[in-house]
Amino acid sequence: MQTFLTHEKQSQREFSAYIKRTEKAIRKAFKKSFGAAYSGLTPQKLAAAIKTDTILPEKGMGFDKVLVLAEKTVLPNLLCTPSSSYMAHLHGPSLLETIAAELVISTFNQSMDSWDQSPVATEIEVQVIRALCDLYGYNKTSDGVFTSGGSQSNQTAIILARDWFCNEILHWDVKKYGLPPQYTKLRMYTSEISHFSMEKSAHILGLGYESVVKVPVDAKKKMDTVLLKKLVEQDIKAGNIPFLVVGTVGTTDFGSIDDLNELYEIARNNNMWLHADAAYGSGVIMSRKYRELITGIELCDSITLDFHKMFLMPISCSAVLVKDGKDFEALTVHADYLNRTEDEEDGYTNLVDKSIQTTRRFDALKVWTAFQVRGKDGWSELIETSMENARYFYNQLKDDSNFEVVTEPEISSVVFRFCDGNKNTDEINKKVRRRLIHEYGTIIGQTVSDGKVCLKFTLLNPLITHKKLDELKSLITAISKTAAEE
Repeated sequence: MQTFLTHEKQSQREFSAYIKRTEKAIRKAFKKSFGAAYSGLTPQKLAAAIKTDTILPEKGMGFDKVLVLAEKTVLPNLLCTPSSSYMAHLHGPSLLETIAAELVISTFNQSMDSWDQSPVATEIEVQVIRALCDLYGYNKTSDGVFTSGGSQSNQTAIILARDWFCNEILHWDVKKYGLPPQYTKLRMYTSEISHFSMEKSAHILGLGYESVVKVPVDAKKKMDTVLLKKLVEQDIKAGNIPFLVVGTVGTTDFGSIDDLNELYEIARNNNMWLHADAAYGSGVIMSRKYRELITGIELCDSITLDFHKMFLMPISCSAVLVKDGKDFEALTVHADYLNRTEDEEDGYTNLVDKSIQTTRRFDALKVWTAFQVRGKDGWSELIETSMENARYFYNQLKDDSNFEVVTEPEISSVVFRFCDGNKNTDEINKKVRRRLIHEYGTIIGQTVSDGKVCLKFTLLNPLITHKKLDELKSLITAISKTAAEE
């Protein structure tokens, strides 16, 4: 049994055999699923199904036997994200070319911290970042870096915003001295339905949850900019220090898009950094028909992008862009064994200089591959199909007295609930989601809006058809009425 892929013929034959056997097992599992997104097992039954005597036997079983075990217990129970019956979260199928790119990434195992660990991978990431900056309307002073996901991109942006504000406005070097004496007064403003990474980042950075001011939203689930202005004014009068506004370009539940132009004016008038959390909505830029929905994104000081959401790439694949690349200096620390100054002076780019990670995967290859494979036309069609599916489903629900719809979708999420006047409506909607999972292998989302339990379709998969949506609507109606009679 070979250990690694090398130049030797036997090694290459075994590599091919491993890949072919795995590929066959994957296709077999997809065929058996018959379109369902999940096998339906409860947590208890699933835990029992995968239980083994030991994960680390005294003697190795060899790849073939382990693959047979995986075919029996693991593959049949994996969530089938390419299924049109999966629409719960901002997580969907992976484009075929990006799965191929993942094979390259894993096989060659580049580490994106220093040039000598990832020569061509570094140069590809630099070019991809440049293309992304251009795509989102930034000029040549901008820069960016790939991250593990939207949370890390947001955290990176908040670090840069904090250090910029402390250096430029408070004249305090955080990198050298730590947080300024008045750090408990620092305030960042974000929608009350923004991603939880805002609070988590504030905690990690030593600012605490109290530094995060949650701004109420309007009926369309957008940040209320009138209230934002009032909250900033109140904080200034109270002696607090506003330093950051975060606009959400696609809230996690509703896909609502904050008014970035308004936020820009508020941020500029108060010497604040403006960050766009576009982890969800960044894909809208690819649509010729709908890209104006995210106008103003080019005004932001930083932007979070996520390619494992609307862009349909394998997890993980995200990036953070910064209008002024010099702001990444906040993350630069030199080490003789890694990012030597003399190498950088000679043109060797060490990407660790602008990352909170050291070891990173070559995720930029997925973007490089998929952008060139699909082109502008292909991407516009993919994105618009999903967005128009959401508009279709919203209209179907809106005209049905059995349903309430929270708000008209801007991107590709529809939040609704079955509501026929039953006093146990919340419990009925909870039962619908559970029964869909365990009886039909269909995964949809659940959330709360204005204190009411709601169901959610996150329509990222362009293979979902109007017929499928109609069938699910009928199924949900039938399950709800049965549940109401219980």
